[in-house]
Amino acid sequence: MSDIYIRTTGRAGRITLTRPQALNAMTYGMCLGIDTAMRNWREDDAIDLVIIDAEGDKAFCAGGDIAELYDTGTKGDFHYGRRFWRDEYRLNALIHEYPKPVVSFLQGFTMGGGVGIGCHGSHRVVCDSSRISMPEFAIGLVPDVGGSLMLAQAPGRLGEYLALTAHRLGPDDAILAGFADHYIPEEQWADLIDMLESSGDATLVDTHARPAPTGDLRGLEVEIDPLFDGDTLGDILAHLRARDSDLARQALKTMSRHSPLSMACGVEILHRLRAASPTIRRALELEYRFTARAMEHGDFLEGIRAQIIDKDRSPRWQYKDMDVPADAVTRMLHPLDQEGLTFEEETT
Repeated sequence: MSDIYIRTTGRAGRITLTRPQALNAMTYGMCLGIDTAMRNWREDDAIDLVIIDAEGDKAFCAGGDIAELYDTGTKGDFHYGRRFWRDEYRLNALIHEYPKPVVSFLQGFTMGGGVGIGCHGSHRVVCDSSRISMPEFAIGLVPDVGGSLMLAQAPGRLGEYLALTAHRLGPDDAILAGFADHYIPEEQWADLIDMLESSGDATLVDTHARPAPTGDLRGLEVEIDPLFDGDTLGDILAHLRARDSDLARQALKTMSRHSPLSMACGVEILHRLRAASPTIRRALELEYRFTARAMEHGDFLEGIRAQIIDKDRSPRWQYKDMDVPADAVTRMLHPLDQEGLTFEEETT
């Protein structure tokens, strides 16, 4: 497959994303290829660990390739999108629960679907160029691919802030928020990968790590927590509108460009996850309730039209005034019964 290079080297299973011209955006075929390889390596005693990296300087993976999703959805075919998300989410769970170490090297942009591939492993490495974010609200989705789990487990109300503002996390902030584990300068990566391949010893990542340069968020937590502490989107908006600060004003400006329905549902997902013991499967199941409905009942197709297709940056969102009724959130997150997400392994 030209978009991805899968092989074994020494004691390592190796996955390299190879479409830097598209910022290594994840296609359905790439997703299935990674899934097959990792299931095979899981049972292979000759493989001690898995290494995931990507070609190019700009991005590890800037998200999912959504052209086919838009094309099928605008023709009234919602089955393809549901199948894509279902298989992608099963892969996200596989990586999160993998019994062997998974080492990912996350240079440049890691966004959306890239988070699902690169941020669920056991050893997530960032460098100075790393910028990790969950910008799904801007296209009418919710933070998905298991990203809601990391957001729900981030300190304080950092999760709501990162989701609602699509803030890009540098290396130190990514470690603080739980999207990464180790800072290692990128010029050391090639030698480290060689050692991992020959030894199969993932603890080498720990020994090569060093403290990351201090990020932007550590001094802002005391302001973020009260502003983004609310049971609903409406509560958070009220806090932001009542506060005269640069952070509040910038947050409101950014949120004004996002889908109100998506934001309201995303906030609800985080609260539901925190209300119990959050797990990757629970997070993905809640996300899938939304994404399975996103084309037919949500703002996804309109968000893609405005941001990617027509590029007019003027989406016609539902609930443009951001006053989203509670029953609209309930409808989008209601269980899907027989069509819900399951994690049984299938032959595709």
